[in-house]
Amino acid sequence: MRKEVLLVAGTRPEALKIAPVAIALKGHPGLRPTIVHSGQHAGMVEQALRAFDLEPDVRLNVPRVTGTQAELVSRLLPEFDALLEECDPAVTLVQGDTTTTLAAALASFWRGIPVAHLEAGLRTGDLYGPFPEEGNRQMISRITSLHLAPTDDAANALNAESLPDSHIVVTGNTVVDAVQRVAALDLPASSPDVVALERSLDATGGRLMLVTVHRRESWGRPLMRVLNAVRAIADRHPDLHVLIPAHPNPGVREQVVSLLGGHERVVITDPLDYPDLVRVLRRSALVLTDSGGIQEEAPSFGVPVLVLRETTERMLAVDAGCAWLVGTDTTRILAEAGWVLGSRLRLPLGRNPFGDGRAAVRVCSALERLAGLPTALPRREPFATLAGVR
Repeated sequence: MRKEVLLVAGTRPEALKIAPVAIALKGHPGLRPTIVHSGQHAGMVEQALRAFDLEPDVRLNVPRVTGTQAELVSRLLPEFDALLEECDPAVTLVQGDTTTTLAAALASFWRGIPVAHLEAGLRTGDLYGPFPEEGNRQMISRITSLHLAPTDDAANALNAESLPDSHIVVTGNTVVDAVQRVAALDLPASSPDVVALERSLDATGGRLMLVTVHRRESWGRPLMRVLNAVRAIADRHPDLHVLIPAHPNPGVREQVVSLLGGHERVVITDPLDYPDLVRVLRRSALVLTDSGGIQEEAPSFGVPVLVLRETTERMLAVDAGCAWLVGTDTTRILAEAGWVLGSRLRLPLGRNPFGDGRAAVRVCSALERLAGLPTALPRREPFATLAGVR
């Protein structure tokens, strides 16, 4: 009898990072993966999983009216509890730091079901930056049985919080597995906007800058400063085309359109399918982002990243010279972007400090041990990073 492992996702980044684990567990002799979509971001999880020929096995029903965190938690907890009572899994694997992650971990802990936390140990040390993610992941760590840390830095942060080393496994980040897998497929663009943009770049020999801004703390005046900088960068570099997959939040999209709509070399799209995003990322000369995932993905393609935040829990990218923290100050963004674009900076390929593309294999080995299965792999199969080897 194979033991069931729930793989929980409620957002697009969660789906992308559990997908390699689901693939690695397919056909496993002792573990059976069940992908659970919490319903937090309807449609986005399905879109992300399609890139890997996966789909949710279970979808929870969480209708929302107010859109508050309290409402979402209050709806998710009984849904997760009922699911856990029905299937009684051997392990619940949660990813990251969202409301879905917190609710699934809490419901599992209350039922005595071991929690495996994928991408554990990310810290800024500021409970309000990013908010609410930093608080969520710190709370999740206190009730987790297995911490799947993506890097040495993350493992060290968990050790500093007096969590036992025997419960921590350094795996690398599964998003590197995901981006390598999708890049290798080299699928043609599906978005008409991306198709048209590629034609324009090919015809003019132009360069591309990808911009993604979605953090709650960036909304309002910080976002206005970022968008003013983006317009100025485009104006100063006539060969530069800008692509902005706009966040679905109506307020954010309205702000993006009002400040950048109508610029002849700025393309504003809906959120892209993951293969299209990877395709755009590979072609970019520069990325401006407040997204954690893109900070981890871009080094695989040697693309410099300006991080539009005051702090980042992914300092490994900064320390490795793959990314620069610039915040949301217009002048600083302009200066750093001008330097990168003016020097035509490109980083070495194949030196992603976040992983080597084998994180899912290490995760599966750790899950075997947590579920009480024999395993032939060592507790830690180290991977090389720019910071060294663990």
